[in-house]
Amino acid sequence: MSLCINPNCAQPDHPGNDGSRYCQSCKSDMVLQGHYRVMRLVNNRSGFGRVYEAYERNIPKILKVLKSAHNHNAKAVQLFQQEAYVLSQLNHPGVPRVEGEGYFQFHPADGGEPLHCLVMEKIDGPNLKEWMRQQGGHTISEKQAREWLWQVADVLHLVHQQHYFHRDIKPENLMLRSNGQVVLVDFGAARAVTETYMAQLGATGGMTRISSAGYTPPEQEKGQAVPQSDFYALGWTFIYLLTGKQPTDPEVYDPLMDAAHWREFAPQISPAFGDFIDRLIAPRAVDRPQTTTALLNALGNLPDLTTSLPGLQPLTAVEPSSDITEPLYNPDNSAPLTSLPFVHYAATNGHQDSSASANGHKDSDASALDTKPGSKPLSNKSLVDSGRWMWVGSGILTLMLVTGGVSWWMVQETNRTGTLPFPALFGRLPDSLPVEHIKPQAILTGHAGFVNQTIFTSDMKTLISAGADGQILLWDRQTGQKIQALPEGHSSFINALALSGNGRWLASGGADDAIIIWQMDRKTRTGKVLHTLTGHTSPVNTLAMTPNNVLASGGADNTVRTWDVATGKPLRTFNSHEGIVNAIAISPNGKYLVAVGTAPEAVLWNLDTGQEMKRLNGYDGNLNAVVFSPDGSSVLAAGTERKVYIWDARTGELEDTLEGTTGYINSLSMQGLGNRLLGTDSDGKLYLWDLRNHVLSHIFKGDDGPLDHMTVSSDWRVIATGKGTDKVYLWETPPAAVQ
Repeated sequence: MSLCINPNCAQPDHPGNDGSRYCQSCKSDMVLQGHYRVMRLVNNRSGFGRVYEAYERNIPKILKVLKSAHNHNAKAVQLFQQEAYVLSQLNHPGVPRVEGEGYFQFHPADGGEPLHCLVMEKIDGPNLKEWMRQQGGHTISEKQAREWLWQVADVLHLVHQQHYFHRDIKPENLMLRSNGQVVLVDFGAARAVTETYMAQLGATGGMTRISSAGYTPPEQEKGQAVPQSDFYALGWTFIYLLTGKQPTDPEVYDPLMDAAHWREFAPQISPAFGDFIDRLIAPRAVDRPQTTTALLNALGNLPDLTTSLPGLQPLTAVEPSSDITEPLYNPDNSAPLTSLPFVHYAATNGHQDSSASANGHKDSDASALDTKPGSKPLSNKSLVDSGRWMWVGSGILTLMLVTGGVSWWMVQETNRTGTLPFPALFGRLPDSLPVEHIKPQAILTGHAGFVNQTIFTSDMKTLISAGADGQILLWDRQTGQKIQALPEGHSSFINALALSGNGRWLASGGADDAIIIWQMDRKTRTGKVLHTLTGHTSPVNTLAMTPNNVLASGGADNTVRTWDVATGKPLRTFNSHEGIVNAIAISPNGKYLVAVGTAPEAVLWNLDTGQEMKRLNGYDGNLNAVVFSPDGSSVLAAGTERKVYIWDARTGELEDTLEGTTGYINSLSMQGLGNRLLGTDSDGKLYLWDLRNHVLSHIFKGDDGPLDHMTVSSDWRVIATGKGTDKVYLWETPPAAVQ
């Protein structure tokens, strides 16, 4: 729909405006400067201006329009014009492109005051605050922080060399392109650095005050911003990304002592990197790096991550399994992939679909919430009651002898009550448990941005991947060659995929708030858009499909919605989840749905009736992954607390927790028999828990690629990953997990 930007227009969205040169309501020009047609209002919440999406032919642009109420405010007009001037002087992928004629004035047909306008490149991604929200509050790793810091510092180097400094760096003013490039935006507050300006600071005690709570340094709060002020704001921006906490949060900043206590909330970083960030946020500008060159040098001189992170020691790679004697894909000779069966996991972000009961667990007509005696090896109490209490006592005694810190009382209590006094002991990481290194057996390249999701077709012939470049790519499983890309459908990141059991329909959900149903042809391995589903008002984060082709979707708008895949019609909206939905799972019989995310409670619903069945609580932080046990009697979820929580799905009671990860848990997958659980974390490690004994048995680290956000084959012999890179990695599942 074409929009008129005249603030006095009675009907700016007049239906006759589409394709018309002039507004059918007020007769103002609809094609600005003879080039740009306005199609959508993006943001009207700012008191400073309106932001629109406009098109020059088929190329999207961002149009900023200063609100007419500020036309007589000389300072507001100056700041608006200054952004156009500064951006036109910069040529860098880390800043939006603005042509020399990007600033112009628009004259409404009714003779009203001219509007100040600025057209710039549209960045095809979210700002970092939105990105954090889309990720469910996940914090970033030190590796990611270093990469993004280098990109921003490189942009600041260019800006400062042009004798400007930004004055308003914060997560909202850093955007992420689909190729992973961080872009610094909103140069309206940029200040030219001149001898006159620096002299005025000393003589008059200040200039125009620009402030963003928590990110603005002390000298800028007093109207005395200097180039080093940008470094302070940059430091607090990355503290937010590393901890998930705002700089005004009393947990990370003590206003009485003017002291930062953020490092305890970022255990994933090295001491050297923490010291570097602390230098950026030094209260006195003189104690920060003095130039962007000094900043880049300090960042470049940090110790290598493999030697600076605590607990990392070089280890030899695990020998490959004798079951697989050749690489899955060799790019040098195009050797075929070893014939291995795959199964798709329609519940995205690594969550098992109901069709994943292929290992002998057919969907049952009985309620998934009815527990079956002898089928649930998930409770500590059942472990002890089943006659293994002597093993438990021996294990505790061994710990006591090794550490000297476990009291004989624990053994007595176990023998007396039949339960462990500290059930959470199970699953914790033993200090002596080694980190085993594994290597990817195939690396598939073709995406131009981060890969967010992978899925395998049920006929085991095709791998499908999607990511931040907005592409859905189809790969031949046997050769590793890219077959094709599906036609363009999403206008932004693709976050989630789900596939029907018969392979006829593929669903994709993205940061553009939309879901697309693709009709797939299994013979030609092609697809076309069948339906575009709208209803979510924020990015779609996760998808899952039932055996009878009902699609469930969860998003950043706190809702879960269900849809008829064949017709595209909406079925139900579930509103009782009180936070962003990061992950959903469907019970093996397709009758129940569980959603987890940033809410204080996970919610379990009956899919057929829409009735809320249970609320699952007992955790802090955010949950990122969820699965049902194969018999549907238990729900397992994990997230930022580095624990796996196990609930009885029938009663909602928290039965146990598993521990041992060093990073936030991002994905889970349970073996078909329910005896083993795999999880991956934000540190790029893979964890294997023995669910019969509730112990963490193995930790794996990927060489040459991350083990994060996984999809696991039905026989547990192959793992696919790719989150956070532009490649898809295929790994042989470690032998310990398939024994």
